[in-house]
Amino acid sequence: MSTITYDSYLALDQLLAAQQPISDHHDEPLFIVMHQTKELWMRQTIHELGLAIELIRADRLVESYKTLARVSRIQAVMTLSWDVLQTMTATDYLRFRRVLGTSSGFQSDQFRTVEVMLGFRDGPRHGPATRAAAERPSLWDEANAAAHRAGLPIPADALARDWPAPYAPDGRVEDAWREVYREEAKWWPLYQLAEKLVDLDEAFAVWRHKHVMTVSRIIGHKQGTGGTGVSYLEATLPKRAFPELWSLRTAL
Repeated sequence: MSTITYDSYLALDQLLAAQQPISDHHDEPLFIVMHQTKELWMRQTIHELGLAIELIRADRLVESYKTLARVSRIQAVMTLSWDVLQTMTATDYLRFRRVLGTSSGFQSDQFRTVEVMLGFRDGPRHGPATRAAAERPSLWDEANAAAHRAGLPIPADALARDWPAPYAPDGRVEDAWREVYREEAKWWPLYQLAEKLVDLDEAFAVWRHKHVMTVSRIIGHKQGTGGTGVSYLEATLPKRAFPELWSLRTAL
């Protein structure tokens, strides 16, 4: 029987060999570790969202709460990590920016997969994981299907829509979920599900905001290495994965 050690279990030789700075500037390793860490957290997020979707599809709503809460906590950790990157000044970044070429987080297949799994279907689909996820119902699609099975009047065209197409907010969906909030005791499992989804949506929005502030602080309004920049990122700030759960509050 082989001996499992801390190093071998975590594959630390491979993990710690994955940081390969191209320049000799002190801050480039931070930039690499920051983004590699985010990719690891996004991998876990995809893993958790997959389970949450399965549980909701099986009407095991209560069991999904812990998984959704975990994703929100992961998102909070990712948001806090921007504070570490912000210790790198604009001047520091400019000293090694040229070695990045056209590489950009905009190209992350995992980030796009997370977006698509949540319900954002209007962005680019660069990689195979994103394209595969877009062919399946999102977390919001599954939540609406679960609400329908529980007896809420979710319209048929929200239940059997073109999954890869962008989701359009529907007043009838809002009306159905508003009933959940008006009679939360009657619809308690769905009410709690809705609140967990709002937690997750808020955490994602806060992450986007912190991303904008970090990019603005480091490169200003210059174009990013992948062709995007602050203006593009700012345009994503109003987006919500579960739009009716936000709009219904106005009419309560």
